[in-house]
Amino acid sequence: MSDRKVVRVRDVMKSQFDLVDGMMTVQDVLIKMKHVDTKCVIVDKRHDDDEYGILLIADIAKEVLAKDRAPERVNVYEVMSKPVVTVDGGMDIRYCARLFDKFGLSRAPVLENGKVIGIVSFTDMVLQGMLNKD
Repeated sequence: MSDRKVVRVRDVMKSQFDLVDGMMTVQDVLIKMKHVDTKCVIVDKRHDDDEYGILLIADIAKEVLAKDRAPERVNVYEVMSKPVVTVDGGMDIRYCARLFDKFGLSRAPVLENGKVIGIVSFTDMVLQGMLNKD
């Protein structure tokens, strides 16, 4: 048995993130985005039976900027990914890294009790999880 300390996703995630409405325009999101370091925004559920979405800065670059679309005329729901793959806050970061690799993810919302509590990325897992071991 290993004496390795388990590092949980909730221990390395960014707890500050932007939660937006899918009806907002890309321009409005960019103007109001406060947590640019997450490189994404979480798109809120519209009702209890809906799912969360995610809009990455890379999605905006590919779907709006590269296609020369006007950000004030593109709604978030047109370019977001939904449903988004989420991870549990209690998950071991080793398994989270494997999940990201398997599905080609770079970041994901962290859920606890059905609510988003943060965002985790490969960078968070490596720099926070691997370097800050006890």
